[in-house]
Amino acid sequence: MPLPPEAARALEDLQRFGMHLGLGHVRRLLAELDDPHTAVPSVVVAGTNGKGSTSALLASIAEAAGYHAGLYTSPHLQQVEERVRVDGRDADGELLGEAILDVVAAAGRVLDDPPTYFEALTAAAFLVFRRAGVELAVLEVGLGGRLDAVNVAEPELSVITPVSLEHRGILGDTLLDIAREKAAVLRRGRPAVAWGEAPEVRQALLGAEVTFADDEVSADSVERLGWQGQRFHLTTPVRRYDLHLPLLGRHQRINLALAVRAAELLLDHGWRHFDAAAIRAGAAHVRWPGRLEVLEPPAGGEETTVERVLLDAAHNPHGAEALAGFLAEVTEEEGEPPPALLFGVLDDKEAERMLPLLAERAGKVVLTRPPGDRGRDPEELVGLLPEGCEAEVVAGVEDALQRALATAGGAKTLVVCGSIFLIGAVRGQLL
Repeated sequence: MPLPPEAARALEDLQRFGMHLGLGHVRRLLAELDDPHTAVPSVVVAGTNGKGSTSALLASIAEAAGYHAGLYTSPHLQQVEERVRVDGRDADGELLGEAILDVVAAAGRVLDDPPTYFEALTAAAFLVFRRAGVELAVLEVGLGGRLDAVNVAEPELSVITPVSLEHRGILGDTLLDIAREKAAVLRRGRPAVAWGEAPEVRQALLGAEVTFADDEVSADSVERLGWQGQRFHLTTPVRRYDLHLPLLGRHQRINLALAVRAAELLLDHGWRHFDAAAIRAGAAHVRWPGRLEVLEPPAGGEETTVERVLLDAAHNPHGAEALAGFLAEVTEEEGEPPPALLFGVLDDKEAERMLPLLAERAGKVVLTRPPGDRGRDPEELVGLLPEGCEAEVVAGVEDALQRALATAGGAKTLVVCGSIFLIGAVRGQLL
């Protein structure tokens, strides 16, 4: 059931209050609601890229282990219920709507200013998890870590995925500054796992008791299963696993390495069902749409050479690098012509570091504006393209998709990326 209209309106009204960094609002809200976040054990996942995938993987492993697992992520692709999942299913709109209205009512009693959209949803997620009897909630940080609403939790374990430059106007100008913001999700005396490939991350975590997965985990015997995922061996200090992962890309092996070490550490700290069987089953059954997700092109449209549409939520330079690397690997393995590219980005993203990298791997490029009022004018992107790149600007997402399919120039794959909002809109059309 979708979100009831009253709850949807109440949540939408909070959009105008923008972003508020700090824990005061959400702590007062949760206190008024009898502190639901303290009733549900949790894992907090921070980082720049991969934190959503890592969260989804760990929640899937928890479900396979037999725990009633919750998953809180952001943003959503198509509907807000995706952000709050229980036992692998999107939250029932009626239950989430009731929690949202309870949060808004509590805010009216204890806050001088209304909560933000994210603060309200975070508090509502905790309410849903408590009411559903969730035994372990995996919580993805929205932005940064130190001042993010999710950081009110007192997690059993913390995870930090690869960190790169992002939101520099908010989190700091250097990678060390940003890593320190992420490091604030760690808790004294509680286990933590991080990907410490960047020296600045290690420096930010000096003195903390952190397991670095990049030191301890390796993957080999990698076999790409066409467009349906990958199989490989993952070796940790505990054991060697033969794993099937339906998510594509080398970066997903990094995310799985973090999730597996997190599960092993939880096992060491009394969560006895996080065994090898749960890890294998959780990896094999994870669902995380919009991340190198392959869908069929729409039927009945104009004639096209495109056989598949590849949706990827790459929306910053680090994500673009991972996507470009995957495309290079696939082009070489499959012997296919370069893919077509449909690209749109938000105003606050570093398009100048993303678009050239991706356009170099593509044939025909179509530029568009993602839905919402934060989308960058695609006309401004033309000057970022490499010399000789064949490109076209199409304003509306629906028209842009049709144009990209119709003018693919022999490409068998159409890649759609640049903004999660663009991915959500295209995914809705394809499905």
